[in-house]
Amino acid sequence: MSQFCSAKHNTRMEKHLVQMMRNRATRYGKREVFRFREAGAKEYRSYNWQELVSITDRVAKSLLSLGFGTKSNIGIFSDNKPQWTFADLGVLAIRGVVVPFFATASKQQLKYIVDETRMELLFVGNREQLEKALWLFANAGSLKKVVCFDESLSADEDSRCINWNEFLELGESELYGTRLEQNLQSAEPDDLATIIYTSGTTGEPKGVMLGQDNFISCFKNHDERLEVTEKDVSLCFLPLSHIFERSWTFYMLHKGAVNVYLENPRAVIEELPLARPTLMCTVPRFYEKTYEGIRKEEGRWSPIKRKIFDWAVFTGHEYSAYVKNNKRPPLGARFRRGIADKLVLKKLRSIFGGNIRFLPCAGAAIRPELLRFFHAAGLFVNYGYGATETTATVSCFRDDVYEFESCGTVMPGTIVKISDQGEILVKGPTVFKGYYNKPAETDQVLKDGWYYSGDQGKFTMAGNLMMYDRINDIFKTSGGKFVSPQKVELLLSEDLFIEQVVLLGDNRKFISALIVPSFDALRAQFPSTGATQQDNKSLITDAPVLEFFRKRLDLIQEELIPYEKVVKFTLLPEPFSIENDALTSTLKIKRKVISDRYASLIDAMYL
Repeated sequence: MSQFCSAKHNTRMEKHLVQMMRNRATRYGKREVFRFREAGAKEYRSYNWQELVSITDRVAKSLLSLGFGTKSNIGIFSDNKPQWTFADLGVLAIRGVVVPFFATASKQQLKYIVDETRMELLFVGNREQLEKALWLFANAGSLKKVVCFDESLSADEDSRCINWNEFLELGESELYGTRLEQNLQSAEPDDLATIIYTSGTTGEPKGVMLGQDNFISCFKNHDERLEVTEKDVSLCFLPLSHIFERSWTFYMLHKGAVNVYLENPRAVIEELPLARPTLMCTVPRFYEKTYEGIRKEEGRWSPIKRKIFDWAVFTGHEYSAYVKNNKRPPLGARFRRGIADKLVLKKLRSIFGGNIRFLPCAGAAIRPELLRFFHAAGLFVNYGYGATETTATVSCFRDDVYEFESCGTVMPGTIVKISDQGEILVKGPTVFKGYYNKPAETDQVLKDGWYYSGDQGKFTMAGNLMMYDRINDIFKTSGGKFVSPQKVELLLSEDLFIEQVVLLGDNRKFISALIVPSFDALRAQFPSTGATQQDNKSLITDAPVLEFFRKRLDLIQEELIPYEKVVKFTLLPEPFSIENDALTSTLKIKRKVISDRYASLIDAMYL
């Protein structure tokens, strides 16, 4: 595995993210660092390394002019854009603490975090976020100032609001430059850098405290595992409010790579051919939707074209089976793969822009079949396991040998063991410092330097880490049988006609499920019944549709143990989403929220 660039960048001498950024700027000067497109613009604009340092320093000096400094908790509430990172680094430069918010957070979610951190200043991105911030002035006691990244949003909204350009002009005095340098010189490796609130599948949000040393250690671990160079281009489309994209953005700075900011994550498929990235952080849902789109398109093709496609993918699987075991494919497999590549696989990769070298993926469970499909296409989806509390990555695939059913091998510098109860425990310099203002909750998960993840897992014979389910999600039927919902949900969600599924059955006599159908596939299946004219609510009550799903479930579940099988189900007319509070901002199911919301439907299945 590569240990590339660690000596080149003198990482041993770096103890602070801003120091790291300045060191790279000295090396790269006017070379491009950030790329972005304004709303509606066709062409990209960019910032270079010198501009990055200049703007970051201006942010820091303006914050100092407003009275902020060491340990000030300052929020960022915005979609992805370069200003997000300018503000992030500017706060860190004064030894302040960055508190990010998910871009569509509700007023009450904002209020909870603002109140707990006693936040006085908040950066916001757009009109909708500004309106929520204005509500906070009247409903959260500590907030005093809002800075708007959008330069069209000015102080006309409220005297306590200021736009980005006006803000940057506040710290022009040389006095603030001197104070900034003094601040940085006094920085310590364990300075608190950020408080990231996990949205959580149960309970109230908890603020994960990560220090400068957590991030710097993360870089060292990644240097030993990943082949990333200054020539790479990464598309930043996952929310910067999450540890995954945020720590990766810092890592791109560490490596001297270019980061392309995408403000609207829903436009990622349209953006990929334009940005042509070599790297991109992803989540399993991205591959699920992309695969569904590919299969939907395949359904429109002629039988001959479908056969060619299926043969090409089969050939890709054959080739990938050698690659994943670090074996050179035989001549025949290489020859067939070359033909398959020209006919089909290269076109599949073009969906991702055509330049992808690898795609880090984490955040939730993924079906091994999806990993196999995209690897067959020649896309190295580097699946891994991690948490906000571990500064993201705990394990990921090696680039030579890996198992699709696993989360890869443990990262260098990290120690993982499995408790007697089957819980994944993590120790190392990337483990967090505790939950903000929650000592009792901290003591529950940090014991003798070990982070108790709450995830059930094991190691394979080859030493790869496998994560099965959240321990708290595993339930026991009234018959005393333990069921892992994630295992069955992944199996059912493989079906073309199932968009989302949530298993239920805690202390019940059998397993039931709430199912969100794939309505496009369902309507195509029933063209003669008027399904195309029916709304979702009407469609899911049709007797033929219900009978169709009963037969599908019987077929899918043939290999399951009887007590794991879904006995009854209810179809839902709308998907679980962040907007309806059924998913966390990292797209994990909120089981308690769903159980409470659909309690009457659930109870009806057990009558």
